[in-house]
Amino acid sequence: FSLKELHGIFPWLVESIFGSLDGIIVGWNLRCLQGRTNPNEYSVALDFLDPSGPMMKLVYKLQAEEYRYDFPVSYLPGPVKASIQEQVLPECSLYHNKVQFPSSGGLGLNLALNPFEYYMFYFAISLITQKNSPVTHHVSPSNSAYFILVDTYLKCFLPTEGSVLPPPSSNPGGAIPSPTPRSPAVPFSSYGMHHTSLLKRHIAHQPSVNADPASQEIWRSETLLQIFVEMWLHHYSLEMYQKMQSPHVKLEVLHYRLSISSKHHGSPAQSSYQALHAYQESFKPTEEHVLVVRLLVKHLHAFSNSLKPEPLSPSAHSHTASPLEEFKRVVIPRFVQEKLYIFLQHCFGHWPLDASFRAVLEMWLSYLQPWRYAPEKPPQSTEPLPRSVSEKWAAFIQENLLMYTKLFVGFLNRALRTDLVSPKNALMVFRVAKVFAQPNLAEMILKGEQLFLEPELVISHRQHRLFMSPTLGGSFLSSRSPAVTDASFKVKSHVYSLEGQDFQYKQMFGTEVRNLVLKLAQLICQAQQTAKSISDHSAETMASQSFFSWFRFTPSEVNGSYTGNDLDEIGQDSIKKTDEYLEKALEYLCQIFKLSEAQLTQMMMKCGTAQDENGKKQLPDCIASENGLILTPLGRYQIINGLRRFELQYQGDTELQPIRSYENAALVRLLFRLSSALNERFADQMEVLCSRDDFVGRLCRYHLTNPQLVQKIRYSPVVRDRTSQNWGPRISLRFLASYRTLISLLMIYFLASWFYVGPVGCTFIILTGYFLYAVIMTFFFEGWKPHEH
Repeated sequence: FSLKELHGIFPWLVESIFGSLDGIIVGWNLRCLQGRTNPNEYSVALDFLDPSGPMMKLVYKLQAEEYRYDFPVSYLPGPVKASIQEQVLPECSLYHNKVQFPSSGGLGLNLALNPFEYYMFYFAISLITQKNSPVTHHVSPSNSAYFILVDTYLKCFLPTEGSVLPPPSSNPGGAIPSPTPRSPAVPFSSYGMHHTSLLKRHIAHQPSVNADPASQEIWRSETLLQIFVEMWLHHYSLEMYQKMQSPHVKLEVLHYRLSISSKHHGSPAQSSYQALHAYQESFKPTEEHVLVVRLLVKHLHAFSNSLKPEPLSPSAHSHTASPLEEFKRVVIPRFVQEKLYIFLQHCFGHWPLDASFRAVLEMWLSYLQPWRYAPEKPPQSTEPLPRSVSEKWAAFIQENLLMYTKLFVGFLNRALRTDLVSPKNALMVFRVAKVFAQPNLAEMILKGEQLFLEPELVISHRQHRLFMSPTLGGSFLSSRSPAVTDASFKVKSHVYSLEGQDFQYKQMFGTEVRNLVLKLAQLICQAQQTAKSISDHSAETMASQSFFSWFRFTPSEVNGSYTGNDLDEIGQDSIKKTDEYLEKALEYLCQIFKLSEAQLTQMMMKCGTAQDENGKKQLPDCIASENGLILTPLGRYQIINGLRRFELQYQGDTELQPIRSYENAALVRLLFRLSSALNERFADQMEVLCSRDDFVGRLCRYHLTNPQLVQKIRYSPVVRDRTSQNWGPRISLRFLASYRTLISLLMIYFLASWFYVGPVGCTFIILTGYFLYAVIMTFFFEGWKPHEH
């Protein structure tokens, strides 16, 4: 094909691979393509889209001719789209000089992208647009072709070792030109202080044909990272986020939501809140999306940590540092930190309270631990002691203070609303506690808070402007700081730039957060007690099973309670694992916040989660009133979490209670009809016999079930107009439908046959023995009824 023909089919080819922007065309569905299920298609797709494969060769070939392709602005992330439509230039240099007016008769604004940008835009956004792809089998996101390609592109264009491989070129000794600056097509006003692109710093005045290879590598690296960050993270506006921190705005937004939920009307004053809802909450990231972002975060840490050691002479550094090395120095604070923080804040506040939050949690913990991706190896030791966090990471911790402190408070608020008896939820609490309990980490976080709380004596005009521009200044991964700034100023710059000048900082080691930790420790103690009670109950149930349980002869637990968690389905091993997670999490929290044993004991006593005295079961916490027992809030919590329970008993007609698992349904119905016929036929005679005061009357009252002698039971609450119906003396034969009774009779007949006793004789012996037993029991206890179970 000629270049002109390739230029014409390139947009169609990209859309055929990655799908259309509206999601109608699925394309190759790389997110669901796995080597385990489709090995041939999987390998072909990876080879074709590899950085050195045919598709990228086509991209570089078109790039040499400086072709441009239109990308609709309407499909960009919400904040970017809103800025461009309002003719405000986005802060990211990726969009500079690319916005085009629509052609005659066309609708909407477009970005004029070069082939590399166009390809990567489609590749990155396909993670967002192809949400409803048909899936016929279970898909593991980390094994999909899309996930592997993201990892491959990151390793190729953001290498941790060496430099970026030069793009293949059809011209020997030639180079693919980098994008040249173009005059803006739309007049824009800019906001904020823009970052000067590292690309412009090195190649703004170089001829495009003979561009420096170092400039080429930094151009592709920076472009790839900006596209990934913009498409995957920039779905929430920093300005809107800061506005939402105001209590007044939160109240106004709440009123707006209540008004649109009750009445479908609007007012001009609500337009700003409609815009807020449009691009602050409408985007809902998927678990796969979060996993891909975590992959990006982990690779960026490894990429930044591969920075070469600084030379002793600062002048030598300025002359020898390559563009890629400078890119490594600023990649996280300049391109990722702000957008990732807002992204995590949204996930912490809006993600469902279920186990899928584990993906968000691990992404957050990966960002908090850059030392895990450092090239140096930990020292070998015979004891598996936790590694102490080196002091060289103090600058990173201080300049990412909100990532550690405010998001930790956000996690506490989530954990306090989850069921910690669930193994998956217990594991998440354990993971966070384990990470923050690493030696020296809590001390460095506390040092960062102290630096932020230092009183500011004099703030120059230049420093005040820097507060509003967080990403200017020194590297977050370097110990070298500009002479005009100190550690305290950099921490303040980080906090105020993300949260605004009016932000009221909540100390992680302050009284308010410490109280939240104590509440979490309280819930952990309660969850441990709940898991233990479930384990004990399961053990008792298993121990009570007899040989006849194989035939379902043992009655089911009528008074059992539903615990509201998944432990019974998982088994004893997971119950033990949950207890281990909670125990270690409590130990780590005590280490981090210096909690004493006396405080833990006091919490357990207050909540009533300590072991019951002498191992006896207690009723849920309740108060006595004239209407009976009334549950307190603590009692409701105890019942919901399975800590305590009432002993439930059936209060209706025993003949009409549901058929149990240990009864034969056909026999129950047959014997009920027989009993009803006998009771209807001989009702008057039974009433006369039971009314006698002599021994015969007592014997008849013993044999004939009398509902008036039912033991009094406390109702909670008692219904004052509860009326008891008198069914009168009657015959109940339902006990003969029990498998236990039937098997007992069969065993007696079987044993009698060994002594040559026939069925008739055996029946006579059984009736005689029962009659003698009933006579004896009549003398001692008249009210006991043998037919009730």
